[in-house]
Amino acid sequence: MNQSITQFDSAERKPINELLISVVLPVFNEQDVLPLLLQSVEESLQQLGCCYEIIFVNDGSSDQSGPILDDLAELNSRVKVLHFAKNFGHQAAVQAGLLHSTGDAIVIMDSDLQDSPTAIIDFVEAWQAGFDVVYAIRTERKENVLKRWAFSTFHKTLNLIANSPIPRDAGNFGLIDRKVAIQIAKLIDRDRYFPGLRSWVGFRQTGVSVERMARYDDTPRVSFIHLCRLAKTAIFSFSFLPLTIFYLIAALSAVVCAVVISFVLYHKLFTGLAIPGWASVTITASFFGALNALGIGILGEYVTRIYDQVRARPMFIVNTKTNFDFPDHEAPLFSRSNDGMPTAETSQELSQQS
Repeated sequence: MNQSITQFDSAERKPINELLISVVLPVFNEQDVLPLLLQSVEESLQQLGCCYEIIFVNDGSSDQSGPILDDLAELNSRVKVLHFAKNFGHQAAVQAGLLHSTGDAIVIMDSDLQDSPTAIIDFVEAWQAGFDVVYAIRTERKENVLKRWAFSTFHKTLNLIANSPIPRDAGNFGLIDRKVAIQIAKLIDRDRYFPGLRSWVGFRQTGVSVERMARYDDTPRVSFIHLCRLAKTAIFSFSFLPLTIFYLIAALSAVVCAVVISFVLYHKLFTGLAIPGWASVTITASFFGALNALGIGILGEYVTRIYDQVRARPMFIVNTKTNFDFPDHEAPLFSRSNDGMPTAETSQELSQQS
């Protein structure tokens, strides 16, 4: 997906001073860094000379993040805040931020300063050159060795088994054109893995190498268990390999059965040593019992996801909104007209997405 930035004609983009850039920042218990984060993001956007809006999504924070965000919004009309009714998770916050963006391009980034705000300038330059999706390729991670190995192994495995290619070492951080954001937001997947969806929709994509910064503190907000759940979502959402493995398991089972039958018949017919014993029966039964349990577990994962999709509960519930021009409107992304007013035509469609 890495392509030369000079490949496309940038004439299709308006001058940067005529464009609106939206920055979406999911927040969960980040009270200590929010003013500095806002300042850093604004400095990068001001260097570009564009109009911008910064959308913070307060994902049910239990600290003072909510009041701090409201104070920042009160002092700065470009700052908008969505407050969830409870913690719905990072991917739900990303989806909510997309739906409430009105920019010509949308930047998705984390709120812990691991995503460098200065990279926004590189993203916009690549977008202005004609790319519709610009994602960060994370380099020089500051996590411990075990965590770096786990991330690297996951990305390599996912890229190997995914039905559509997903760039390695590319997380949520990046920029997408508004038309791409609309297509991603319209997808009805309940278990969402944003980097995979961003890759799946296609369009012209490129990667930009960005150094992965250290957290401003030593307390990650996403636990290892939640990272494992996200990895599981990515694998089950973008690969059928877990189900396909059962062809291999069936073949292995057939081989084991053939070997056991051959062994028994040989001693029964030629050596007379075929004494019934508990060992062979127990081992064989245990082996196939384990295979059955594995199969039920994998099938259960897919059935659970089908049930969750059919149940169709909303991915998030917004409690309050701050600084939005039309707070009653559920998804400005789909309905922004030339004058910025929401249109009634898409209101029903948008309410189903949230």
